Amino acid sequence: MRVLGIDPGIAIVGFGFIDKQGHKLVPVQYGSIQTEANTDSAVRLQEIYEAAVHLIDKYKPDAVAIEKLFFNKNVTTALTVGQARGVLMLAAVQNGVPIAEYTPLQVKQAIVGYGKAEKKQVQEMVRMFLKLSAVPKPDDVADALAIAICHAHSAGLQQKLNGVGKR
Repeated sequence: MRVLGIDPGIAIVGFGFIDKQGHKLVPVQYGSIQTEANTDSAVRLQEIYEAAVHLIDKYKPDAVAIEKLFFNKNVTTALTVGQARGVLMLAAVQNGVPIAEYTPLQVKQAIVGYGKAEKKQVQEMVRMFLKLSAVPKPDDVADALAIAICHAHSAGLQQKLNGVGKR
């Protein structure tokens, strides 16, 4: 199973593709989509959408795992992140890729085993799970890989739970 993890943003979108091969997690490709600050927001959203479509077409994930938006004190930031999240989800849906959504708490719980883990702990666990020589930068990339790992670990359980009682 190939998973695309996404940490949405308007300035930086972190992405990470991993393959789950049995119990093994293998990094395929990871990086970021970055947009210029002084560019019209509609243009930035188009750039994010087009980059996401290109990545999905090139790496052909079986699932997209994206961070759920949690309400921030900065409403403007929450709105722009929500818009970016929307175009990223649209890119997945238009390409027939199922989407799973995870809260930051769920990701931390899956990666570190503690929902209030520090960012550095999550990043180090990502490095260890994927056997990387260094923590991916910027932080958004490590976060995207954490989201992908979270999905890789929970997708099998979700499938089993969805099958309970169905015969």
